[in-house]
Parts: sequence; structure tokens; C-alpha cells
Amino acid sequence: MSSSVDNTLPSQERVLRPRSQKSIVAITLALITCGTIALSNFGWRQSVLFLISVLLGMSLFNYRFGFASAYRKLIVNRDVSFIYAQLIMLGIATILFAPVLANGSIFGQEVKGTIAPVGLQGAIGAFLFGVGMQLGGACGCGTLYTIGSGSISMLLTLIAFCLGSFWASVTRQIWKDLPTTEPIVFGQTLGWLGAVFLQLALFVLLANILWRWSKTKRQEERLPHPPYLPLPLIKAAIALAVLNWLTLIISGQPWRITWGFVLWAAKIATFLGWDLSDSPFWSSKVQQTALSESVFADVTSVMNIGIILGALLAAAFAGRLIFQTQIPLMTAAANLLGGLVMGYGALLAFGCNVSAFFGGIASTSLHGWVWIICALLGTLLGVRLRSVFKLQK
Repeated sequence: MSSSVDNTLPSQERVLRPRSQKSIVAITLALITCGTIALSNFGWRQSVLFLISVLLGMSLFNYRFGFASAYRKLIVNRDVSFIYAQLIMLGIATILFAPVLANGSIFGQEVKGTIAPVGLQGAIGAFLFGVGMQLGGACGCGTLYTIGSGSISMLLTLIAFCLGSFWASVTRQIWKDLPTTEPIVFGQTLGWLGAVFLQLALFVLLANILWRWSKTKRQEERLPHPPYLPLPLIKAAIALAVLNWLTLIISGQPWRITWGFVLWAAKIATFLGWDLSDSPFWSSKVQQTALSESVFADVTSVMNIGIILGALLAAAFAGRLIFQTQIPLMTAAANLLGGLVMGYGALLAFGCNVSAFFGGIASTSLHGWVWIICALLGTLLGVRLRSVFKLQK
């Protein structure tokens, strides 16, 4: 019997042979099909959102669209290509979101953007998230799609992310008295048309500043001029913006990640006997309902699972499904610490890079802009700490 792995790779990674990869494609397609049918018991929207998340997972893997790595490359190498892609993604999403949010509903479905207060709690949370994603090795969505592509170490990050976000949920009261403002939404204060033009102008301005900054540094070091934005990154930016817009239309809110992780940990805690009824965060009707219902009734949970399956399908279909067989001790420690810090920060900051940053800015909420500034400051520290754990920059 032939081995199911390719032993020519380094000892810490094994790639499945073509026959095994084809089998996984078939199994994953069967799981997606059965999942889509089963989720219809919770309404047609749940099935559609599951399929959208599968496409998100495929897009993230196929185009290797990252957030944590993009910020690290920006800081270490002044590589601005991935940041350009994010600006394009945000610009398209802003244009697509605006008319839907301005109307307040579509096809009888109420829609709400991702909005949150602007305050010290959110700033601290975003900073912690920036540190955590550099140690953990990925952001929220990056953790999911890399697990789908065979990364065992990311499972450690995911577990720690769930624990960190749950920890934040039961200790959130200690942050409640920090200075904060009411949510500030440009679409409401300037009008949606004015908000769209303002944000598009900011994206263009930022792209120009990044180009000049990167070009100057490269000239000083006699390196080639910054490359133009690769076509795959443009495709990824378009795909993610459109899929987030579809999520908004179908679910009534933009794409989220963190809530699913918090809920998973809370459900396990209650199963083990933890009474959350006295917790201010978990005592509300919405949270209590989520705890009592099936995890498959929760949109975010279903979409998180779909992203993993989508990445698994894309990786196996491309013959690039690689499994880790060993995890260095220092890498494991960084994954656990990074996931814990990232999870705690995400809940404080009203979301991770997907909901607070992507969804927040697409919704023209000021907190999304504050989030990315603070997360980049945290990234500066996180990149420096990577050397402590012997992680590559």
C-alpha cells in the first residue's frame, strides 16, 4: 500500500499524494452538499450564507489574501502591494454597501452596518489584536483558511483565540468606564454620497502616500521600484468585497468572525457547568438565545465552518493540501499566546480585522479607521516580539 503523504518535503510538512487529494475533494464536496441541505432546516438564508462562506474560504486560499502577513511585509519590507489590494477591497465594498445601508433594507430584509463606539477600550483592543496576530501567525479569517489548508499549528491559535475572546466577554465590565463616544458614521453625518466620496478620496490619498514612502526607501537602498499590484490580488479584493456585500444582503449584517469563536467557547463553558447568567455580557436576551440554540442556527458560526471547508476544497483541488506533522515548541507557544491576546483584543475592539476593520470602514464607521491605526501600532510591537519566539519575519 502506498503512503498517503509525500516524504520528499521537510520533516515538519507532508503533502498528500494526488489520489488522496482527489478523495478529499470528493469528501469535502459531499460535506458541503450535505451541510447546505441540512442548514435549510434553519432557513434558506443559512444555506446561502454557508455557500458564500465556502467561496470566501476558496478565495482566501487561492489568492493567499492575508492581513497579518500584509502588515508585516509593509513594516519589514515596505511591500505595499497587499495594502493596495486592501484599499481596493475597501473602496469596492464602500460603493456596494452605501446604497443598501442608506435604504435600511433590501428584499424585505433589514440591514445594518458594522458600527461601534470610538473609545479607549476599542483602541486598546485593536492594539492587542495587532500584537496577537503577529505572534499567532494569522488574523481571524487567516486562522480559519490556513486550518483548512492543513495547518495544525493554527488550531492552537484558534483554540487560544476562542479562550481569549471568551475571557474578554466575562471581564468586559472592567473596561466599561473608559472614555468613549457614541458611534460616528460618516454616512449618517455627511450623507451616504458624501461619505462614499470622502472614503474613496482617503483610499487614493493613502495609496499615493504608500507609493511615495515605498519608492523613496527602495531608491535609498537601490532596489527596484515598487511592483504594480498583481492581478491575483485585484481579483481577491473584488471577490472579498462582493462576497461581504452578499453577506450583508442575505444576513442583514456584514461578514463577522469573532462572535463565532466567543460563542463556541461559551457553549463549551456552559456544557462544563459554568453559569453565565450573572455575566453582564451573557445575560442579555440575544446572547442567552444564542447559547440555548444550536450552533448551526448562528450565522457567524456557520460561516466560520464554511471558510474552513472552502479552503480545504481549494487546497485539495489544487493539489496543495499540506499537513504539518511537527510543531516547534516556540512556534506552539507563540500560537497560543498570540491567539489568546488576539481573541481578548478582538472582543474589546468590537471585532477583528474582518468585522471591525473591513465591515466597519465599508459601513463608513469611524471606529473602523481607528481600529486599523491602533492595530498597526500593535503590529509594530508584534513584529519585534516574533524574534523572541524565533519566528521568521
